[in-house]
Parts: sequence; structure tokens; C-alpha cells
Amino acid sequence: MMSRHIRVGFIGAGGIAGTHIGYLKKIDGVSITALADPNRENIEKRVKDHGLGDAKIYEDYRRMLEEAEVDAVSICTPNWLHYEPTIAALEAGKHVMVEKPLAMNVREGRRMCEAAKKSGKVFSIGFQQRFRADVQYARRLALEGRLGKFLYARAHALRRRGIPSWGVFGQKKLQGGGPMIDIGVHILDMALFIMGMPRPVSAAGCCYTYLGNRKPATTAPWGDWDYKTYTVEDLAAGFVRFKDGSSLTVEASFAAHIEKDVFAVTIMGTEGGVYVGDEGLRFFTDLDGKMVNTVPAFLGNVDAFGRKMEAWIEAIRGAENPSPGEDGLIIQSILDGIYESAEKGREIAIKV
Repeated sequence: MMSRHIRVGFIGAGGIAGTHIGYLKKIDGVSITALADPNRENIEKRVKDHGLGDAKIYEDYRRMLEEAEVDAVSICTPNWLHYEPTIAALEAGKHVMVEKPLAMNVREGRRMCEAAKKSGKVFSIGFQQRFRADVQYARRLALEGRLGKFLYARAHALRRRGIPSWGVFGQKKLQGGGPMIDIGVHILDMALFIMGMPRPVSAAGCCYTYLGNRKPATTAPWGDWDYKTYTVEDLAAGFVRFKDGSSLTVEASFAAHIEKDVFAVTIMGTEGGVYVGDEGLRFFTDLDGKMVNTVPAFLGNVDAFGRKMEAWIEAIRGAENPSPGEDGLIIQSILDGIYESAEKGREIAIKV
């Protein structure tokens, strides 16, 4: 694997870009050489917080792609601004990491993946959950046949009252949706990664808005949100069928009358089952004529977000890409299917 120096530019310099920058600066042979964002305050904060005085600054990302010395681009924009910058960066011959979700819809996502294939550059989707130690171990159990044939999975990304009071998370035209596309995308990635990225063939779903579009009347951990511009769901639920015969239910909420927040996946197979989530990892199977539950004593300390950034750089240097854009496209197709089903009131066929 080559250890050549990688120069990284950023399109979008908001909070998530700061997280990316912090991890990239820890990797040998990586430098941040340019940032593009129409919001000057964002750029100034990133420059100050991370000591990027030598980085070139741009308001227009197109100029950055033309002028700056960058080998790779991290795209940390709101969802509605994933598509065009990704296409532009790939066509400019840059490797790309785009934050989740892949795009606003499958149509955009497919074009992004096509552009990546045509360019021959590394195109990664920002799915950090798959790099968690417990998720990696669950995938290992699956690969070793310990779960058998996959039958059914449950994926929950539920907040009791976690409507973001910042950004544009409540505006469908800018985000594409609410909790399903924002945090549901992560729990779907966890489940599908463990299951080997099965191909979805249909989805059904329901979406409910009942708190976010009303003036906040209850104390919330993140404070009051902008209910006047709130156009996304509070709660979404979906049922997905896969080509291999397995199925999955997914639930995601910004606001729901539940006991507590939940972020967990349960997968059931013919030989065993696994739970990965807030309560750690548990493996369920039959052994010597008895039903047995196994809890690992220690899975190691892994910073999943940091590992995501390291893996992107390693892929640019020649390693296999463990989080390709195509995986994001599969999950995008599920998100689209659930939202379309909720609108039309029927199950939707999926073609990835």
C-alpha cells in the first residue's frame, strides 16, 4: 500500500467538517489544504480551531476544485448539497468522502456512483457505525456462519425528545426527510452491514408528525426547535423485503412517547441471533442441547469515526474501500421506498 501524501479539501465547513478535520490531522501524511463554504464564519472557526492558517479559503467550491492543490475532497454540506459538489469533485479527478445520507434520493445517488465509476476515484460514504468494534464482531459471526441464514432484523433509532434545535434538520426540502433519513440511515447501515448488504426488493412505511410542528410545550434536552419551519416526520416506521428472502423492520424518531432513547439492531438467523446496541453485544444460539446467550468480555477500544476517516485515506492509498458509495445507494433506495410508501399508502417495489 502506498503511503503517499494526501492533500484534502473541504466543501462545507460546518460542525461535522470540524470533526473530519480533527481526525484527518491525526493521520500521517495527510494535510488540509483548502476549505470552501459561502459562510465565512464557518471557515474562520475551522481555521482557528484546527490551526489551518496555510489552507486556501474559498466561497465557491468550484473555484477550489479548479485552483487548489487537493487530491481528495470531504463533502460536509447539508443533504440537499451532496449531489452537485460530489459530481463536480469526481469529474475534477478527486477522491471523495460524502457524509450520510448519500443524497436526497436514489436518482441523485445513482448518478453520483456512476460518476465515481467513470472517474476511477475512491468514493466513500460516511457510515461510521459499521466500524464499531461490536458491529465488526457481529459481522464476523455472520461470516463464520454462526448466525446461519438471515431471516429477520429489527433496527431502532429512537429518540424520546431529540428534535435538533440547530441546522435545517426540520426542513424536508433541504434534508429529504426527518429522523428516518437522519438517524435511521445509521441504524440501517448497521443492520445491512452485518447482513452483508442484501438487496432490497420492496418497502412499506408510515410517517407521523404530531409534535415537531407545534410550539414546544415540554422541556427538551436540546432546547426549543423552530416548529414554524418543521416539515419532516417525528416518527417513521418501515418494513423491508430483501432478495434473499430475509426482511427487516426499522423505526426512527426525533420525538416519540417511549421510555428512553434506543439505538440498537437485533438480527435473527437459522443458527443464531445477535443484538448490537445500547446494551452492548449479545449472541444467542443453541449449544449442547441448551439455549445459550454469550456476552463478550471485551471487544477492544475503537473510535469508529476515526476509523472511518482512516479507512478512506487507506483506500485512496490502495486498500479496499470498506464503505463504498454503492452501499449508500442501497440504503438510499430503502429510505426512498419508505417515504414513497408513506405518501402513497402501499408497498413500493425497489430497484437499486
